[in-house]
Amino acid sequence: MYSSSNTIGGSNREPLGHAERDVVALGIAVAALILFVGTGGTVLPQIVSTWLGHAQNPDVILSNALLLNIALIIFGWRRYAQLSREVAERRSAEEKAHQLAQTDALTGLLNRRCFIPAAAKLVADVAETNQGAAVLMIDLDNFKQINDVHGHKAGDIALTEVARRMEALLPVTGIVARLGGDEFACVVPYERRLPDKLDQLAASLIEAVRAPIRIENKEVEAALSIGIARTIENPDPAAAEDCAQSLLHHADIAMYHAKKRGHNGYAWFEPTMESELRFRHELETGIRAGIPKGEFVPFYEQQIDLVTGDLVGFEMLARWNSPQFGLVSPEIFIPISEEIGVIAELSEHLIQQALQDAQKWDPNLTLSINISPLQLRDPWFSQKLLRLLVESGFPPHRLDIEITESCLHENIGVVRSVVTSLKNQGVQISLDDFGTGYSSLAQLRSLPFDRLKIDRSFVTELAHEGANAKIVEAIVSLGRGFDLPMTAEGIENAEVLKVLRTMGQLKGQGYLYGRPEDASKTFARLKEKRLLAPEVQEAADRADALAVQINTISEKEHHAMG
Repeated sequence: MYSSSNTIGGSNREPLGHAERDVVALGIAVAALILFVGTGGTVLPQIVSTWLGHAQNPDVILSNALLLNIALIIFGWRRYAQLSREVAERRSAEEKAHQLAQTDALTGLLNRRCFIPAAAKLVADVAETNQGAAVLMIDLDNFKQINDVHGHKAGDIALTEVARRMEALLPVTGIVARLGGDEFACVVPYERRLPDKLDQLAASLIEAVRAPIRIENKEVEAALSIGIARTIENPDPAAAEDCAQSLLHHADIAMYHAKKRGHNGYAWFEPTMESELRFRHELETGIRAGIPKGEFVPFYEQQIDLVTGDLVGFEMLARWNSPQFGLVSPEIFIPISEEIGVIAELSEHLIQQALQDAQKWDPNLTLSINISPLQLRDPWFSQKLLRLLVESGFPPHRLDIEITESCLHENIGVVRSVVTSLKNQGVQISLDDFGTGYSSLAQLRSLPFDRLKIDRSFVTELAHEGANAKIVEAIVSLGRGFDLPMTAEGIENAEVLKVLRTMGQLKGQGYLYGRPEDASKTFARLKEKRLLAPEVQEAADRADALAVQINTISEKEHHAMG
């Protein structure tokens, strides 16, 4: 492995000033030593002769000069030795500071600041041997869960152990760094004719890291997503750092794709990934900007009483009327809105519009609204929804909130609190996509649902020749046993409708009754069926009558002039 010092070319020490070399102190010591030799050659024989009783006392001035020389020698030497120790200590402190600046304090690996220079050096070095360089971008998929469940201390231990395992698997000249949080990056040389060695390395990293990590008396498991990008041709040595930056960027894109495929996997960078990521970024930007601009609008799908054929309500469906992308389906923008954390704002905006639209409908028509599982994690969701009802003046008993079975596997305590709060205010609660999740009979009994909605995947099967209707019959029977009304989704042809009518009193919706429509087309449909609120219907009739009068007068004037 590369050490942090040889990775980026060693430490470039700056001068230490006078502490590096104190010429004055050394000069004093040397001058005093020379004087000592000069005066000592005269005075010392006199001193010896005096001691032996052969001569008079030595010259006082020369004797004092000799003593002064000795004192200066001692002073100069001690000062020089002291400064030498200071130089050594400052050099040690600089080395330590230099090392801390290059490495991650927790794992001891290189940090983000030093990874690119280190990777650039390796890219340039291996190019001289006609090898390639590859960057592996690594992210721990479940690190937040480890932190939340076991605490941050356990998370630190897990990160340290993951770093140790990765270091052990890299080749001698490989470099690994912690970029921050739960992100790591490796750069390794490889033989261009053997790219599958990189696949083996990625698989080995995943296998090594997924082994249980012992933390005190517990075991935790980490999962990795890895993105791989490599050099195809030898880069210009002058552009090695740009090449390293590009490899890291491409590996990051590939890692994002690996995450979308699931945990414990890796992906190679492909040029199409970059355009997909750019498109994804444009979608995110468009969603954030489009919410306050009113680009997201409610569409309404009819809900019909299957026995009588009467229109009984609508389900609100979200659409994005984007000036850049046109009319965008919720299958595209809803998951992205959830990931970037704007689903609550988007949903409240749509609900507010839908409540205003539904105020104009016949009082017997209901409005159904789907709620994201993320919104049900918010303990204040019921209060926010009730505030919207109060502001719009829409009766709570006409509102039907639909939640999916997957919500029941989140925080069941919060879900129960939200559902109960809404029920107490008169709001109806439906369990959507019933049959596709894992809700238990105990949950159906404990949560106060008002209706079950049979998922379209079961309903559309009824149209196939020889289809088995027993699953739908069982769901209808289960709902009847819990005394819960049922709604069938996905009715697209008369054959399906015929089968469903044999199963009892059901509501239904689907393309057989028409595609979802925006507010203006829905209003026109209801006006034609005379299913608007009485005062709205009366105003619409007066407006139509006035329009007829104006058209009649215009036609008479046209004939008179003709």
